Amino acid sequence: MNAPIGVFDSGVGGLTVVKEIMRQLPAENLVYFGDTARVPYGSKSQKTVCKYSKQIVRFLQTKQVKAIVVACNTASALALDEIRADIDIPIIGVVEPGAIMAANTTRTNNIGIIGTESTIKSGVYSKYLHKINPEITVVSKACPLFVPLVEEGLWEDRVTEDIAGRYLHEFKEYDIDSLILGCTHYPLLKRTIGREVGENVKLVNPAYETAKSLKLLLAENNLLNTLSIEDEEPTYDYYVSDGMEKFISFADDVLSCHVNLAEVVDIEAY
Repeated sequence: MNAPIGVFDSGVGGLTVVKEIMRQLPAENLVYFGDTARVPYGSKSQKTVCKYSKQIVRFLQTKQVKAIVVACNTASALALDEIRADIDIPIIGVVEPGAIMAANTTRTNNIGIIGTESTIKSGVYSKYLHKINPEITVVSKACPLFVPLVEEGLWEDRVTEDIAGRYLHEFKEYDIDSLILGCTHYPLLKRTIGREVGENVKLVNPAYETAKSLKLLLAENNLLNTLSIEDEEPTYDYYVSDGMEKFISFADDVLSCHVNLAEVVDIEAY
């Protein structure tokens, strides 16, 4: 089935998931929406995140998407169940795949998690990890300033390094061997985070396992694109709620390819 896959996030972070989907599913067409006018989601209530997520899903459905990836940990934690109840197409988030990846990675059963305030407060990663392996010990830390720093392009800035030091120093007190990057913005700070927690801690980016789970989900539902990239070049369409030029600049850097256009959408109309 050659209909596109819909992907959404609160801003540019979901592009880290898009990049992995492009790699694992190179023939698939994609429609991406970044809610750049209302980022960040991490400090907002569940009611608000659900409202925003449902608006975006309704918009994506106008693009005839065959499946949806909630490429936002906060929306995955707070809104995924409500979205699933409203639509009849396959939908996955990034939390469960990230938990699976971390559980398969750890050797000591000591796992750290960083994320937005809402994601950490929800306890959703701990729930999935303990479902997989009750012996896992979880250490969680909210890092609310990371998202705005990424959205401002301060990936390697001294300010970001200082804030990372404040947030992450306490992980050194625990024998964690894996750290879940529990927000799709955080892989863009991977080098800074890695320097702070040390080379012995594996940074778990849920994007890889999310794309892998998406591939299996599409196959199970007979929804994989039947055309190869030799037959037809895939299409990638980008939409935002504000800041088109800034988004395009970010997308070029994250995806390592030129994004020609991102259309601004009045998402409140959906």
